[in-house]
Parts: sequence; structure tokens; C-alpha cells
Amino acid sequence: MRALASGALAPVEPRRAATVLLLRDTAAGPAVYMLRRRASMAFAGGAYAYPGGSVDARDEERDTGWAGPSRAQWAERLGTDEGTAQAIVCAAVRETFEEAGVLLAGPDARTVVADTTGDDWEADRAALVARELSFADFLARRSLVLRSDLLGGWARWITPEFEPRRYDTWFFAAALPAGQRTRNASTEADRTVWIRPREAAAGYDRGELLMMPPTIATLRELVPHATAAAALAAAADQDLTPVLARATLRDGEIELSWPGHEEFTRHVTPDTSTTPPPPAATDGASA
Repeated sequence: MRALASGALAPVEPRRAATVLLLRDTAAGPAVYMLRRRASMAFAGGAYAYPGGSVDARDEERDTGWAGPSRAQWAERLGTDEGTAQAIVCAAVRETFEEAGVLLAGPDARTVVADTTGDDWEADRAALVARELSFADFLARRSLVLRSDLLGGWARWITPEFEPRRYDTWFFAAALPAGQRTRNASTEADRTVWIRPREAAAGYDRGELLMMPPTIATLRELVPHATAAAALAAAADQDLTPVLARATLRDGEIELSWPGHEEFTRHVTPDTSTTPPPPAATDGASA
């Protein structure tokens, strides 16, 4: 942090990534699906996060089966070119299937796969995780199209420049398709939970649930919405301006801040006598 603030550190180029706030309605309001990363993980160990991970270079393949808003429309929404937009949307759908067993795809633009359980589905999921199978080939093999209309762009966070491992992560909201169910398919998580955003945020505030800044920030944004459909409708108005932490050196003290998110501001003195900042990772981007 001091090296960055003084201009002595060249930041690592962030990897593109995507993560999904998967929602389902309950009698008490919408719940969001979260995974707790294993404490042994070098990256954000013990933290609660959403399903997600890095873009696979093959996610930019132009023959990916596609339904919903066009690549051009997603490029405008995400602030990227069309190839990058496709890669990010594909990564969001692929990683949700890889880590939660939920697939936002169907035989056509009006339907969604109703069941992703069974040995054949598991074999395909494992092949995707191992990168033995591209997502485009997976969809083609099963005569499916990616349902990009089931996603809503929610936020974009970039890992701070002083971190040695960095991600440029787009967050999406989506509802659990009817008939499908989640399962802990991630080798990086030791627990999964469906939890109301308000309860999860309260657990963070009490110090009971560890979360990275992007996770708790997006959870707080979900709290006002009474249903999953309401949250998805609100996604169109969400600001996707990248959130990037800033490290400023003043009189030997470092101020670490996230523009627009004052609750995460921390100060670090040369003798580290103050509480250090929380790990500044980007959720779902550990692949």
C-alpha cells in the first residue's frame, strides 16, 4: 500500500471475472445464495461470497448459443466491446453452473432447463471446471442457448491496485429458475446458505460473518427489494461505474478508501497501531 501510494509499485493487470447474486423468494422476502470460502484458501479464506470466477478465454467464442439482449446491448450496459461483454456474461452463467449447479440456459429463448441433476450433468460440470470443455461446446452439445435476459447487471468492483492478485469483476442479479436447486459444487467452499440480505448484513455488522467490501455493499443494495423480481427490475438502474479502492499517503499515514462507500475507509499508521483494513478482494473471482 505504501509503495503504491508513493508511486513505487506498478499495479498488476486485473483479470476479468463475473459473479452472480442468485435470488429466490421466501415467505419472509427474497434470499440470496452465498458460499463460505474454505479457511485454508489463500484468497479470501473464510469469507462469504457469491458463485463466480474468472473469464475463460473461450468465453469470447462467437458461436455461443445466445438468447435475450444482444451482445451489443450488453456491451453498452457493461461499458465494454461486444467480445468482452459476451465473455463476462458467459462467465457469469458458466460459473453459476460450476459452483452452484444452477444453469441459466434453455432449449430456446422462452424456456429454461428444469433439472440439472444426474450423472451426465455432473460429468459436464466437472469437464467445465477442469477446462476440458468450453461453455460454447457444452451448450451446443445439449442444444441449449444462454438466457442472457435472466441476468441483470448489478455492480462492478476492481480489486485495489496494491493487491498482488487482482480482478475486474462484474456483479449480476438472477433468480433461481423454477425446478432447479442449488448444491455446493465448489471445491473452494465449505458451506453454502440461502439467507435474506438483511440478515446477512446484520451478521456482518455483528462481526459474525466475514465478507469483502463488494459483498456487503451489494447485500445492502438488495435489502430494500421485496421480491426477486423487484430486485431484477431494479438492476436496470444500478450504477456499473467501476469501484476501485484508493490508497493515499499523507504525513506517513495511509488512507484506504472506496469511492462512494465510506464505511470501508481505513487508516493505517507507520507503526500499524490502528486496525488494518479488511482483505480487499473481489467476490467470486478466485478461479
